[in-house]
Amino acid sequence: MILQTVILSVVIVAIGMILLLVKVILKKNGEFASQHIHDSEAMRERGIHCVIDQDREERNKAKLKQ
Repeated sequence: MILQTVILSVVIVAIGMILLLVKVILKKNGEFASQHIHDSEAMRERGIHCVIDQDREERNKAKLKQ
């Protein structure tokens, strides 16, 4: 029973990896899109950016107030 579960898990992960690679293999100059917020045009248009950048901005604002 445990062996069947492990085999099923490996098969599911393998299928997932194959599906992820389809875009990279079949598309000319294919690559995975960046998952970083600062690389997303839609997020930049909304004024949303990385939490690290937001933290840095807030710390700089606090320093200027002192």
